[in-house]
Amino acid sequence: MELWIGLIIGLLVGAIVAALIMRSIMQPKVDAVVAATEAELAEKRTATEREVETILRTSREEAQEIRTEAEKAIERRYQDLARAEERVDRRSANQDSQASKLELREQVLNKRQSKLDKRQNELADLETIHRQKLEEIAAMTTDEARAVLLQQVEREAQQDMARAMREIDARAKETAEVQARRIIALAIQRLASDQVAEMVVSTVPLPSDEMKGRIIGRNGRNIRAFEQAAGVDIIVDDTPEAVTVSSFDPVRREVARRALAKLIVDGRIHPARIEKLISDATEEVQRDIKEAGEHAAYEANVHGLHPEILKTLGRLKYRTSYGQNQLNHAVEASHIAAMLAAELGANIETAKMGALLHDLGKAMDHDQEGTHAQIGADFAKRFKIPAVVVNAIASHHHEVEQETLEAIIVEAADAISGARPGARRENLENYIKRVRTLEEIATSFPGVESAYALQAGREIRILVKPNQIDDLAAVRLSKEISKNIEDSMQYPGQIQVTVIRETRAVGFAK
Repeated sequence: MELWIGLIIGLLVGAIVAALIMRSIMQPKVDAVVAATEAELAEKRTATEREVETILRTSREEAQEIRTEAEKAIERRYQDLARAEERVDRRSANQDSQASKLELREQVLNKRQSKLDKRQNELADLETIHRQKLEEIAAMTTDEARAVLLQQVEREAQQDMARAMREIDARAKETAEVQARRIIALAIQRLASDQVAEMVVSTVPLPSDEMKGRIIGRNGRNIRAFEQAAGVDIIVDDTPEAVTVSSFDPVRREVARRALAKLIVDGRIHPARIEKLISDATEEVQRDIKEAGEHAAYEANVHGLHPEILKTLGRLKYRTSYGQNQLNHAVEASHIAAMLAAELGANIETAKMGALLHDLGKAMDHDQEGTHAQIGADFAKRFKIPAVVVNAIASHHHEVEQETLEAIIVEAADAISGARPGARRENLENYIKRVRTLEEIATSFPGVESAYALQAGREIRILVKPNQIDDLAAVRLSKEISKNIEDSMQYPGQIQVTVIRETRAVGFAK
């Protein structure tokens, strides 16, 4: 135990001695490091103080410069304010001066206005006195005198206008030969009414009413097969010994009519036989269409047309408009166009071809969208028809601009062919309505005693009161009624307006 204690004490004493030795060795180094650090800190402090002093000196200089510039700016601002104040003072003085001048001028104007008012009152009094004197002398009031003057001026103006119209007509007649082509080209530009297909049904006669049951078939089998194969409607009603084929497509309607007639003659009515006869009728109608197109081109003396054009033209054989066959109408319009072109010195071949093909689109307007004029023009262009002819087709209803004289001729030929007496029929209701409208337009004008529509509404004769309408006014009245008819009605061709003024002098011998 004592040994351990002694050992521990020895270790402690050794450690203390070692520490003292180390301290004696390290102390000089520590002192040297401390001294070096203090020297370095002193140098840095000195450098920092110099830098701070430099910054402070620079800041003081910059602050002094800013202060100097601010003082200069303030001084300039004071000077500007002083000058502005001087200007304001001068302006205020000028305004005061102008205000005083305006007050003086206003006083002068007030004095003049009072004088003017006084003078105006005096003039009004004088005018009233003079008007009263004039009314006493003329035995008329001012309104009555104004009305008389207006009536006289209006009457003179109407007479001058009617006289001028008669002079214009007289000059036109004198120079008719010189201006013939121009007058004809302008005068024939009259549109025909819209073309519509009214014949949409065909009637097929039957040998007996028993045949209706066979056409219908068991549970309607035969009639459904026929309608589906032909694309038409079969109407079986109470009409004795007849059935009706209805369709807007005239070619389909014709095919169905022929096939049904053959079925009735054949007597074997069943779906297979129906399909066979409809196929045969279709080929037969197509041959007829081709022959009709070729015959129409030959009759119109128009050559070099594409076979598809001829085939489409032949379809017009089964198309009617107001009862007029469209293929015959096309041929007739071609002849008329040739005559007009010869008279006007235009290209006859172009006019003939344009008139023959002008309604080509009507053969296709059930299958395509658009007007028949545009459809026909597009179809003709596809088969290398000349551009002038295409324009005549497209413009004959003014849907596009007419580019040539031949286009105007085609339009005129179309109108003439449709407007000639007997060319087309009109239902009774439309005819009566048109005639009544004509007479109502004529009788709506003052001075007209009565009006009568003649020649199926192509002429109207108007009887006027002779004591209200003189000869010059009758000329003017015919022009006004014609203009009103043109603006308010649609009709093919032209309507002649005749104004009749009759004066009778009756005397008695005693």
